[in-house]
Amino acid sequence: MPQHLMRDFESLKAHLNFMGKIVEDAITSALSALKNRDDALARQVQAGDDQIDRLEVNLEEECLKVLALHQPVATDLRFVISVLKVNNDLERMGDLAASIAGRAHYLATHEAMEAPGDLMRMQSIVKTMVGESLQSLIQLDTSLANHVLEVDDQVDEIHAAMFSSVEEVGRKKPDCLRRAIHYLSVSRCLERIADLATNIAEDVIFLVNGEVIRHQPEDH
Repeated sequence: MPQHLMRDFESLKAHLNFMGKIVEDAITSALSALKNRDDALARQVQAGDDQIDRLEVNLEEECLKVLALHQPVATDLRFVISVLKVNNDLERMGDLAASIAGRAHYLATHEAMEAPGDLMRMQSIVKTMVGESLQSLIQLDTSLANHVLEVDDQVDEIHAAMFSSVEEVGRKKPDCLRRAIHYLSVSRCLERIADLATNIAEDVIFLVNGEVIRHQPEDH
């Protein structure tokens, strides 16, 4: 690989790594605001979404410059394509962290209630998925990427069960229903973040092996 191309690739990796840390911190802070009823932290996460948007635009511009200047092929091209896709997934994760922060703001400013369903375990799984997907990207570790794919079903199951839990709140404590619906929205955001972490893991497998596994039928 030419020295100038290698230097530009290292710059892309550094920017992607930085953005990943910012997004991971936003998700962690949003969930902390939710758990601790911390309205100030929730507002901080919402305000920080603009930074993530700017980072996405800057990294996309860098990728387009690399494509124009170097016209990479084969593995090098796969790398730039993967960076573009992951960049977009990270920006969407940032949006979802801001959405969770919005729900945390509402819940922090209303009477406290216990989160319905298994939302706490869901939070833990999703945070781990995000961390592992980003780590798999940095280390190009397909075994870690495959682990992210394996645990995604657990998140889907918890989210599906949340609907019944919220319905039960509506029957037994109708005055709590609006707050329960906000928790359901948090569950939906977490489920979508897990899907995006899965996308990143799939992109790592594509980058390393050249294998597209998205939309492939599952073995039964």
